[in-house]
Amino acid sequence: MKEYFEVYLQNQERIEEFIEESLNKFGEVKKHEADKFRTLFKIFPSLELVYIVNKDTKKQSSPNFYRFKEDIKEQNISREYLISKLHFKEACKIAFSSPYISSATKHNCITVSIKEGEDIIFFDFRIETLLERLDLIELNKPFHTLTKTFYLIAGYSMFFLALFIVCYSIYDFAHSFLVKGIFDLDAIFKPVIALTLGIAIFDLAKTILEQEVYFKSYSKNSKVETKIITKFLIAIIIALSIEALMVVFKIALTDYDKMINALYLITGISLILIALSIFIFLTKKKN
Repeated sequence: MKEYFEVYLQNQERIEEFIEESLNKFGEVKKHEADKFRTLFKIFPSLELVYIVNKDTKKQSSPNFYRFKEDIKEQNISREYLISKLHFKEACKIAFSSPYISSATKHNCITVSIKEGEDIIFFDFRIETLLERLDLIELNKPFHTLTKTFYLIAGYSMFFLALFIVCYSIYDFAHSFLVKGIFDLDAIFKPVIALTLGIAIFDLAKTILEQEVYFKSYSKNSKVETKIITKFLIAIIIALSIEALMVVFKIALTDYDKMINALYLITGISLILIALSIFIFLTKKKN
């Protein structure tokens, strides 16, 4: 899903120019408040929300105007935090925000602000629809919804699985120690392995939801992806290392003839560690 933001950033100048030219054709935009900006909603399929803020009081002076409804609850609410983030270019009455998730519509959007007299008019444009309108993407809405739903279900399923693993490992340790009276290497190390895997699964689920569902990161960032891969592999290496340590102890206490199996396991872990080191080195060199 973050590909939409990449496309937007790659074509940002063209998109902003299109919006600015289109809005300038209307002259004074505030006059459309009389018909609740219906004309603008008809012309801009990507337009989702319009509201007006007074420059002096920094409070919203109008309701939230949506395409098919009007919300008066937001009126007279302070928008000082929005005003402080506006950066109008010299001799220009229009400012553009960075992409973000709208708290009002829950969609990915950009906000265009226009100064008119004592007011600033805010327009929220939905990014996907805007890109589709400019033929920058071909959006298949059913497939888009299906993909997002799949990632949502998969992400939260992994969250619950990670939580289950963590809770079960704690329960297993407590049951072994308090009920069965067992306090050996297995009772100590197995919960540690489970907790480590639980953390790895949790991190993976968090990344899936952030990148594919909730868009915490709006631009392509290879450092984030590298960090996630590194954290996940480190968790796996730790779990395997603990398992290898347990195998060595067990074999040392029971059967030295099988020590070669422990060597194979440790060698495999070493190869993974070497591969991870090379990956980190090449990634840092590239950046």
